[in-house]
Amino acid sequence: MSKYSNNLKLEVVQYYFSNHCGYGLTAEHFNIPSATTVKKWVKKYEKHGDKGLIRNKKASYSGEFKQKVVEYMHSNHLSGNETAIHFNLANENIPNKWERIYYEEGPQALYKERRGRKKNMSSKPRKKKLSKENEEDLIEEVQRLRMENAYLKKLQALVQERTKPKQSKK
Repeated sequence: MSKYSNNLKLEVVQYYFSNHCGYGLTAEHFNIPSATTVKKWVKKYEKHGDKGLIRNKKASYSGEFKQKVVEYMHSNHLSGNETAIHFNLANENIPNKWERIYYEEGPQALYKERRGRKKNMSSKPRKKKLSKENEEDLIEEVQRLRMENAYLKKLQALVQERTKPKQSKK
């Protein structure tokens, strides 16, 4: 559910037009933290009427529509916010996202469905299977290195004991 109901949005916009006060005063009157929110609602209402204030939660857009939006945005030199208002998109960040995809991956990338998680996504990388011979060789090498390590530790302990100065008894 959205933070503000459709009825409240409509009430805010009507108050803005009837009282001829600014975005900030309208936001303050309705206890809305940002005047930008009121401005966005007013612009959507001016462009699309009551339907502009109703949020379409499950909007799904075709690749052709996405490409049309990005190309319209550039041909008319509009910001992402202005473009979202013009096309009555649910979120003002959508055109910017589509623009990034358009220029990074090409127009054909807009036709791909990108919702949800990527398929075959696992948190741990899968281990590669080793052949029996490789596995046995690795085990032997580990055992040899452990023996060598133990030998060197004992040797170092002996050398330290010899070089340690003898303490006299008092």
